[in-house]
Amino acid sequence: MTVLLTASLVFKALAIMLLGRIAWTDFSTQRISNRDVLLLLCLGLGALQFQALQTHSWLEMGISAFGGAALFLALFPFWLLRKIGAGDVKLMSVTPLLIGGSNLLAFSILLLVFAVATAALVKNPFLLPAGMFRHYVQHMDRKGVVPFGVPISAAAICAIALEMYHAIVVATSSGILEQLN
Repeated sequence: MTVLLTASLVFKALAIMLLGRIAWTDFSTQRISNRDVLLLLCLGLGALQFQALQTHSWLEMGISAFGGAALFLALFPFWLLRKIGAGDVKLMSVTPLLIGGSNLLAFSILLLVFAVATAALVKNPFLLPAGMFRHYVQHMDRKGVVPFGVPISAAAICAIALEMYHAIVVATSSGILEQLN
């Protein structure tokens, strides 16, 4: 494994831990801090920088930046209408820089799955096992606040984990493809 790949994997592992913290904070307080989003931005840009240096291509960074800008522009009107929180908009805008442009499809599918699961749990709190969680979700439903940072973080964590797994498998493979070339 090269030094650049190792550094990229370390940045992605730190991003996974920070996403877990963001998910828990959003679940418990319905707030996503600017500091956490900026840290994710720095980790994502750093990981993409290492990846670009390793592959000698800036295409991945360009696709990620375009995806982040497109998500921000698409979600900003919903924030103006108070349908989604500002932290959720910022988190969604930074997420393409974390997962890379090649994993946006996997992230989108995972986000859809986690968002549907979150909506189902909010609408049917009796599906949850613990009484305290049931009470908390009922309280969220009465207030009309759904912590959308939780499914965003969960989908990003899964997409990053898939990318890390793929990178490690390719880096530690037997080298048969290299021998054929």
